[in-house]
Amino acid sequence: MDAGSSGAAATALPRIDQPLVGGQLVMAALLLAAANFIVVLDTTIANVSVPNIAGGLGASNSQGTLVITSYAVAEAITVPLTGWLANRFGSVRVFITAMVMFGLCSILCGLAPSLGSLVAFRVFQGLSGGPLMPLSQTLLLRIFPKEKAAAAVGLWGMTTLVAPILGPILGGKICDELSWPFIFFINVPIALVCAYLGWKLLRRYETPSLKVRIDIVGLGLLIVWVSAMQIMLDEGKNLDWFASHEIVVLAIVAVIGFLAFLIWELTAKEPVVDLRVFRHRGFTMSVVTICLAFGAFFGSTVLTPLWLQNYMGYTASQAGIATAASGVLAVLAAPFAASLSEKVDSRLLVFLGVAWLGIMTLLRTDATSDMTLWQISSLLLFQGLGLPFFFMPLTSLALSSVDELETASAAGLMNFCRTVAGAFATSLVQTAWENQTTRNHDELAGLVDRSGETMGMLTANGLPSEQARGMIEQLVQGQSVMLATNQVFLWAGLAFILAAIAIWFAPKPTRVADTTGAH
Repeated sequence: MDAGSSGAAATALPRIDQPLVGGQLVMAALLLAAANFIVVLDTTIANVSVPNIAGGLGASNSQGTLVITSYAVAEAITVPLTGWLANRFGSVRVFITAMVMFGLCSILCGLAPSLGSLVAFRVFQGLSGGPLMPLSQTLLLRIFPKEKAAAAVGLWGMTTLVAPILGPILGGKICDELSWPFIFFINVPIALVCAYLGWKLLRRYETPSLKVRIDIVGLGLLIVWVSAMQIMLDEGKNLDWFASHEIVVLAIVAVIGFLAFLIWELTAKEPVVDLRVFRHRGFTMSVVTICLAFGAFFGSTVLTPLWLQNYMGYTASQAGIATAASGVLAVLAAPFAASLSEKVDSRLLVFLGVAWLGIMTLLRTDATSDMTLWQISSLLLFQGLGLPFFFMPLTSLALSSVDELETASAAGLMNFCRTVAGAFATSLVQTAWENQTTRNHDELAGLVDRSGETMGMLTANGLPSEQARGMIEQLVQGQSVMLATNQVFLWAGLAFILAAIAIWFAPKPTRVADTTGAH
């Protein structure tokens, strides 16, 4: 099956004799929305928790970000499998099984005794969560009458927007009031209740099980090159990059695996990822835009709480509030963006949305270590205005650029590229931040207090020499981090600007796409 198949069977769907109505319909809709909510929530709830997790498990912050990237990559890899699983075993069975597994993996994540085991459990959690996003949307559209399909998509879309906002706030509050394992434990009751009620309410909507083939070779090559690339990016700094034999081997495996994947998928009769959709220039440029823009957005979103907690003295709750500010105006502006996307050229909306994100990110390059919580969060608050003008019109533009029969494949491939871009960007941003901090420190250390005047003043005031040197070193390190943070924001801002320019290379869409397959 093609990437992004949302689980509808290849044959005609069975007729439902007793469709859900009234309270049962509302309950089923809420549990499907809740399933999507916790999966999306887990992409951001760990962002502000990384320092707490790293400290609790005796790891560095750069190692702690594996908790984020492992989940994202595993989730992305299961997208191509969703359609095949739904056709082979039935969409409701797959949804309920994935829900139960997500809950069980959440328990294991909370009980993890080491970073290695936590990352392994996060991989399984991501593999379980991957099918839940597309299937929750598919089942919502199935249980709602056709005339209320817009309401179903709206409910699903709202959980997708709200979850990333609440993630940092919940993660911060839980880490401050309880402890980091509870960011995973909160999934368990929701997952198990959704699974139980879901089976009771949704089994009447089960799709037939079919014996369908899957592109095992393509899937295997996909897993190999993506995993090798991600491990290389995550471990590169710790192993001194290409001075390490392990990193060289991973790079070779990633390159060869990627080339083999391209050749296989372009020649296979039933590819796991239909790369032929890239022949459409509008789709290709949309993917380039979303990879650049989402990578810049997600990378800077992961960096912000690390900076605030480790060097600005913020609690996890305060860092969560600051990070989540970007979603407030995004939710409020979403209906307006949706109505505009039907009347205005999608390319213009995407350009304005992404350019706005870039401008606001560039404004953040003036940050100082004396900034208040409001000064930091206000920039993020206004930055969020660009998000709905970026995501929704870009999805519509991408899917309207391909043939109608290719919509499901294009939607899944776009989702895969977006998720992988976010994971790759997280690793690159973390590495760049630490490298720039070291470089800045080396430069500042040679410039600070050359005459020894500051040192003399501190010791004259009664401070021991060692303590005085420690104070100067702390000042140098703080400013080095601040400069590195601004430098990363500069690169992120430039990536947004490049993404905004790239969208104009897409031709004007000639039709309005059905975006219900865009999970």
